[in-house]
Amino acid sequence: MRDLLRLLGYVRPYTGRLLTAVLCSVLISLTYLGLLGMIQPIFDQVFPRETVGPAATAGKLQMLDQARRLIGAGGQAWAPLASFAARVREGSAGTAILVAALIVVLFLFKGLFTYLGSYLTRWVGLQAVRDLRADLYARIQKQSLAFFSDYPTGQLVARVIGDVGRIQRMVSGDLAEIFRLAAILAGQAAWLFYLNWRLAGFCLVLTPLIVYPVARFGSRLKATTFRSLERQGDAVNIMKEGVVGTRIVQAFGMEGFEIGRFNDALDRMQRAERKMARVVSLTAPVLEVVGAIGAAALIGYAGRRIAAGKLSPGEFATFVAVLFMIYASFKNLVRINNEAQQSLAAARRVFEIMDLQNRVAEKPAARDLPPFRDRIEFRGVTFAYGRAPVLRGVDLVIPAGQVAALVGSSGAGKSTLVNLLPRFYDVTTGAVLIDGCDVRDATLASLRRQIGLVTQEVVLFDDTVRNNIAYGRADIPLENVVAAARAAHAHEFIQALPQGYDTPLGEAGHRLSLGQRQRISIARAILKDSPILILDEATSSLDMQSEAEVQDALRNLMAGRTVLVIAHRLSTVRRADVIVVLEAGRMVERGTHPELLARRGLYARLHALQFRDEAAPEASVL
Repeated sequence: MRDLLRLLGYVRPYTGRLLTAVLCSVLISLTYLGLLGMIQPIFDQVFPRETVGPAATAGKLQMLDQARRLIGAGGQAWAPLASFAARVREGSAGTAILVAALIVVLFLFKGLFTYLGSYLTRWVGLQAVRDLRADLYARIQKQSLAFFSDYPTGQLVARVIGDVGRIQRMVSGDLAEIFRLAAILAGQAAWLFYLNWRLAGFCLVLTPLIVYPVARFGSRLKATTFRSLERQGDAVNIMKEGVVGTRIVQAFGMEGFEIGRFNDALDRMQRAERKMARVVSLTAPVLEVVGAIGAAALIGYAGRRIAAGKLSPGEFATFVAVLFMIYASFKNLVRINNEAQQSLAAARRVFEIMDLQNRVAEKPAARDLPPFRDRIEFRGVTFAYGRAPVLRGVDLVIPAGQVAALVGSSGAGKSTLVNLLPRFYDVTTGAVLIDGCDVRDATLASLRRQIGLVTQEVVLFDDTVRNNIAYGRADIPLENVVAAARAAHAHEFIQALPQGYDTPLGEAGHRLSLGQRQRISIARAILKDSPILILDEATSSLDMQSEAEVQDALRNLMAGRTVLVIAHRLSTVRRADVIVVLEAGRMVERGTHPELLARRGLYARLHALQFRDEAAPEASVL
């Protein structure tokens, strides 16, 4: 129920349209009442029969009588209607004409109200689902990097697309049917009691026999659907890994292995869906058996009253028609309830993500960080992924304008340390400060606005070259984009592309070489013009020629900035102002290149291992 109320919260902004749709559903119910009200006069007035005293409906509202009065009044006010009023006033033929005319009019109104109610409800549902999907994506985007370690990409895609899509079927489609069928049920039930309260009361006894199994089946269906969606998310994630890693899969000849993994995931998903199918398939037969028992009992009871002259065949035919419409509407509601339970299981998965607390939350009283001017400080920094410590008591000060290189073996904590600066993670203990301000006290936007990032894994988007460099800033003039590209030594190859700066790069920019992609990312960082720059293995995956081109671009990027460089290749950091050596999460050495070589410590050993077979090359960018 809580999930349903939260879903309806997304509908609340569009209450006006929804209430109009509900009104249309009520009017549809009234047209059904009008159509069913035609049955008794057809049996009792149009068809020849033996007179039977309609004791059950004596003095009740008779639609034909009301129609004759209205038409008669219209004939007095408008002469052309007078002849028609005279023809339908009495007799079987006149009654037949009036019934036929009313049926046409009622169907016209029913069609109009059905269209309006369905369209308005679907409009509200589609808009509500759009808002839900947008909120979910926004929630995911604002999570810390730790969140993405816990939730694989395939699982997130399955929730944003698959789970919300299942909710959409309920909110945008079934919601209209729920309103329509609920209005019909309420209207027809009231009509039944109005027509014959004894027969209606007799039918009411059977209601618990129908409601109980529906509730039980709905509960089981929700649980099985949740398990099915979990298995579906696993399958999507395996497929995503196989597609993204196609080169590795084919290089190792593991196509069959990946196909087998995916098939196993499909089998697990299908087992859950088979349980769901059993519940859905059992619902209709149970309802039909209960309905048949009720119909048999009703016919026996009504037959006795007809034989006693207390009920006319026309009254009973009307009552049965109304009852069957109620039964059909109830069956449809049961079907929709089954679908709704599946949608609510999907909603639970969606809200599970939305309810997760962001591990990097902005304080309510956070303030904008002033422009960087003095120093960056890591003060007693400790960090752990779960219970595994990664950094232990790191103390480091980097004055403005300096280049600080972080070196050490894999797993030493270099990337983790720089990830604490823009608050991709928060320290476990200690503090990271910029100009004496704890980064946790600053707004995330103002903090990250002052930090540029170039990584080993270049991230480009399926957009044009210009939009990748200006990323998210449509107001940037083309000449500024070109200037950044020139500084990144990217202008020449961009001009050679089919459409220049308007050339689409495709998914992840794979139409470009790795070196070209890296220079595009450098141009993006140049255009951002942040005073602090993080270079995370920016050249480690490049060949010698590409590295030389990228190094030239990096020199332009680093000019006048405070730079933190992560490097495995020590040749790239020889001219850094300070080199910080990390081992097992601790800062074990600090100094310039010559100073660290002279100490003959860990840095000297790492340097010797890298260059034992060759003379140390000239420093490149640093």
